[in-house]
Amino acid sequence: MTEAKLSLAEAQTLANATAEAMWARDRAAQALNLKIIRVQPGAALLTMLVRSDMVNGHHICHGGMIFSLADTAFAYACNSYNKNTVASACHIDFLAPAHEGETLEAEAVEQSASGRTGVYDVTVRVAGGKTIALFRGKSYRINGEVIAGLQQADQQQQAVIS
Repeated sequence: MTEAKLSLAEAQTLANATAEAMWARDRAAQALNLKIIRVQPGAALLTMLVRSDMVNGHHICHGGMIFSLADTAFAYACNSYNKNTVASACHIDFLAPAHEGETLEAEAVEQSASGRTGVYDVTVRVAGGKTIALFRGKSYRINGEVIAGLQQADQQQQAVIS
């Protein structure tokens, strides 16, 4: 069965529902107190307040925390179509430090998606300002849906209506 083409509004509704479902079971993002600002089909914007327990021995935000923020934005962007998608490779360049008390923004944008693979770029900034990291993630779609059965149920409903 071929997949029905979604309207922009339907695609946005699906992206929102997928983000809510992922968030409900995303213990890592919850532990970091990440905030989902916006999710769109193929894109996401998340924020993170740099806490004292995220600072390393140089008195700057640990790179692993910044990577986690970027990776999570990547995850929400590439799963926004309700297709289970995981990272196959990631790379980050740290351009400037972040400090305790700063809020970081990670904006993920789909660059390419074909078949089971995709490429996403994530820009991490101090809120509203300086870029501190650039992340590129390669995604791989695996079997299943984030919200199991959702799209199949929608397709069956559309077939009945038609």
